[in-house]
Amino acid sequence: MNKHKLVLAALLSGMGYMAQAQQGAKPEDTEIYTPVPPVVTAGKTAADAPSDAIQLFNGKDLNQWVLTADHSKPADWKVAGGILTVNKQSGNIETKKSFTNYQLHLEWRIPANITGTGQARGNSGLFLASTGPGDAGYELQILDSYNNKTYTNGMAGSIYKQFVPLANPARPAGEWETYDVIWTAPTFNTDGSVKTTARVTVLFNGVLVENNIELKGPTQYIGQPHYQQHGPAPIKLQAHGDKSEPLSFRNIWIREL
Repeated sequence: MNKHKLVLAALLSGMGYMAQAQQGAKPEDTEIYTPVPPVVTAGKTAADAPSDAIQLFNGKDLNQWVLTADHSKPADWKVAGGILTVNKQSGNIETKKSFTNYQLHLEWRIPANITGTGQARGNSGLFLASTGPGDAGYELQILDSYNNKTYTNGMAGSIYKQFVPLANPARPAGEWETYDVIWTAPTFNTDGSVKTTARVTVLFNGVLVENNIELKGPTQYIGQPHYQQHGPAPIKLQAHGDKSEPLSFRNIWIREL
């Protein structure tokens, strides 16, 4: 018997054994009853927070936020009519609470009267984990990307300077945009080396733009990213230093995973 016939015979023999093993199987052999998943009441729309979510911005106040530059000071961005608007003079804000893995929903809007081009057109950022002062952390870019040319790893939906979005579903300035994010924080060995890298999935206006990608480290404006050990971290919103009109946010909620 040649080599190919021996391989085929072995495969057929294995298949016969598996078929015999399945003959005595019962449906209940593969049924699982515990643990029972917790009951969560979903929102009436995709924007509404489910019952187990933390409302990071409830449209009324910034009790969940502090200034990044000084955690002893409350965030002082403008809140009016259920909308949060960036205050570029006071700088970035971040959550009081730190997180590891989570599901996050956030809505943002570029002002209809926006001016400027490229990166100077409604620039901001959602830092999925803030690892230090200023712009330290892992940034999901926020920008007017509707008919606005810039480098593609710096457009809306990009992991800034690392990953280009799979599509550009941006709406015209003045319309609300949505991000839905699944974030898996990195883990580290006791010596500070990377055990598992950060991963993220992003839906931009319901369109998958980052598909469980493996980040190279915190995002960098200049130079290559590299990991530095950190633990649970706040979520940060950027008050970018460009001269364009400030953008707004609403309906920010998170589910810890």
